Amino acid sequence: MSNAGERMLSGKRVLLVIGGGIAAYKALELIRRLRERGASVTPVLTRAGSEFVTPLSVSALSGQKVFRDLFDLTDEAEMGHIELSRSADLIVIAPATADLMAKMAAGLADDLASTLLLATDTAVLAAPAMNVRMWGHPATRRNVEALKSDGIRFVGPNQGDMACGEFGPGRMAEPAEIIAAAEAMLSQGPLAGRRVLVTSGPTQEPIDPVRYIANRSSGAQGTAIARALAGLGAEVVFVTGPADVAPPEGVEVVRVNTACEMLEAVQSVLPADAAIFAAAVADWRVKSASDSKLKKKPGALPALEFEENPDILATVSGMGQERPVLVVGFAAETDDVIGNATAKRARKGCDWILANDVSPATGIMGGQENAVTLITADGAEDWPRMSKREVAERLAQRIAGALA
Repeated sequence: MSNAGERMLSGKRVLLVIGGGIAAYKALELIRRLRERGASVTPVLTRAGSEFVTPLSVSALSGQKVFRDLFDLTDEAEMGHIELSRSADLIVIAPATADLMAKMAAGLADDLASTLLLATDTAVLAAPAMNVRMWGHPATRRNVEALKSDGIRFVGPNQGDMACGEFGPGRMAEPAEIIAAAEAMLSQGPLAGRRVLVTSGPTQEPIDPVRYIANRSSGAQGTAIARALAGLGAEVVFVTGPADVAPPEGVEVVRVNTACEMLEAVQSVLPADAAIFAAAVADWRVKSASDSKLKKKPGALPALEFEENPDILATVSGMGQERPVLVVGFAAETDDVIGNATAKRARKGCDWILANDVSPATGIMGGQENAVTLITADGAEDWPRMSKREVAERLAQRIAGALA
């Protein structure tokens, strides 16, 4: 973490709710890292959570008394659950179990954790952790959507091996990711309170189970943009295809493969204040992808019939009330860059287009640098060649100015 991140958390009060799951052991590392950055941590340990980590270990690392029982009269005299729920700058739930999220979504209050979460007016960050089938269950998906509608922010879950032996989404985000998300939520930057959608990476359109059509994109520019926006305080939803570059920490990540999946994901996370479409979406897909591997036959080539993929940028630009205030597209061109990009902005109906020359000689596609021209209704503005991080930071500042 940067010194800026340390300053952001210095003096902040974090109320940490530790739910009952094997991922509770990560809460100990989270406490240590939060305190390293100058935050104070008040722990609330659920009864199930105490089956995985002890109150003694939590208290030793936090340097604070562990709150556990709603009906502890001594605690109620010293600090009632209402005061406890409102005395923090941020409430973090890690791990946020399926049971705890269900209680939150239903407005139940039968223990200290659920009661203080119902009584609070403080920002809440949840880090879900559960079995992959529990995470994918319709009831959990309904609860997550309800909590998002209530303003609860999420970090993770990640995909990986489970303690139960299964693989998939459900692993709790790492402490560093949770801290990055907390920093973004506590940021007083110009985009604080703004929700921004960013798409990134390529899409992969299947030909058969082992072959696909894709564009050349590492996802580096989209990742840099999402990170820069989060650094200015935005709530970032990052919809990414199978990119080479890992998504940034502290943002909500939605993973997709195809253009149709990306459009569905984009529509599901709207509304947003701004949308930046940095993904390299394949223009076409095979009309009827084979369910089995196409076999090579001597002297015969397979006949592939194509159809157009949905135009995600144009679809969002043409929305009604759910259209973001600012819609930004990218135009990767090899010829007549400015002319083609200007025409694309008008055709798609977006507000801004960032045009770049991706001819092989430029080394931009998949490289560390970018040279873009920002095209708006006011004309074209050339930016000097710079790192993709610098492009992202410059764009983020322009977005903040446009939304001010």
